[in-house]
Amino acid sequence: MLRLLIVLLSFATFAQAARPPAEPVEIVLRHALAGESAALLVDLVDRFNTQSKSERVALQHLGMAADPRVLPHMALLGDDEHQKFFNGHPRMLPLWKALSLTKLQIDAKAFFPVVADVVEDNRSRLQALPLALSVPVLYYNKDTFRKAKLDPARPPRTWWEVQEAAGKIFDVDRRCPFTSSNMAWVHLDNNATQHSEPIANETHGARTPALALNNMVQVKHVALLASWHKSFYFRYFGPGREADEKFLAGECGMLTGDSSLYMQLLRRKPFDFGVAALPHHDDVRDAAPGRLLPDGPLLWILADNKRQEYAAAVRFFQFLLQPEVQKAWVKGTGFLPMTPAAVAALAAGGDLPPDILQRTVERLSDRRFASGAKPKAVTGMGRVRAILSEELEAVWANLKPAKEALDTAVRRGNAVLQPPPKDDTVVR
Repeated sequence: MLRLLIVLLSFATFAQAARPPAEPVEIVLRHALAGESAALLVDLVDRFNTQSKSERVALQHLGMAADPRVLPHMALLGDDEHQKFFNGHPRMLPLWKALSLTKLQIDAKAFFPVVADVVEDNRSRLQALPLALSVPVLYYNKDTFRKAKLDPARPPRTWWEVQEAAGKIFDVDRRCPFTSSNMAWVHLDNNATQHSEPIANETHGARTPALALNNMVQVKHVALLASWHKSFYFRYFGPGREADEKFLAGECGMLTGDSSLYMQLLRRKPFDFGVAALPHHDDVRDAAPGRLLPDGPLLWILADNKRQEYAAAVRFFQFLLQPEVQKAWVKGTGFLPMTPAAVAALAAGGDLPPDILQRTVERLSDRRFASGAKPKAVTGMGRVRAILSEELEAVWANLKPAKEALDTAVRRGNAVLQPPPKDDTVVR
């Protein structure tokens, strides 16, 4: 009997040893990054796959998706890009819910308060990973400044100083004194946060706040830009990042755009350039120039998958939050660091950005710079920005005055804003 038992145990051990190892859980990440950012994401995914024995991430560029309706497990997408990414609006699983389901941990307190403000719901629970955020800044061509007899060490601080600089640049180079990318985000959303104005107001008895982007501060700012456009101080090239290339080509003297462009400028070195804080109106009461609204694609987990796939996604998130991984990501892309640990890793390697961007990073840890202007529980701001861009184009074409255009944008925008989801476990 004892001999038989030994034989059976030996056979069981041999059978277990002969059994092939379990296949790793594969999850798909869909994204629309390009250039250096896309290449770095490939590198980081390869690094994760090499380290992980039980999970594997497969990258899928949006342009290579054979059928967008076949859903991935994760997506790095901006606000209201669901239709473009998925040909529909699939359910998203909030990060806090994925942590609850998998019993894995990501410390919400580890994030910078200003960064967490972008991805937390109204109950301070993480919704997604703030992987690709930027803030708006002012870039300027120092060579052009010197030609216009402007001090390259003293960039404009206010919008009136931008007007003065644009006038002097126009005298020596009429092509494009000033331009901007992402007009609605930079010149409306952030104009609101800088001057302590709401983007939307709570309406009594309504689940969805009403837009407030047609107040006097906004009207004044758009009217100022319209006057520059008529004087050829300001050139408009499109609602997205079309102006970036015009600045990179040396055609424009000044550009307001997102902070991640800094790394592209640093790599290309097309000319001697400077980076400064986004200008503000110094004659507005309660102005807070440093209170900016970070924005950019967030890394989401899609709902309706298996528990082990949620666990694989969370472990990938944990990997991306490692200080050395964040260091590589921030250094390569120019996106904002997510945690103080990432900044410490950058500092240790001597990779901190110039002073103005360092001050921006310092403000990420100060809750006073967290913006309460954007209602966290409201979705649809991406479509609102598209509407704002359309109405601004009517202003630049001299078809509407600033007040009429913003009133129309608010009326149209309120129709596409969505209330917070009733389901407490998923967002759409």
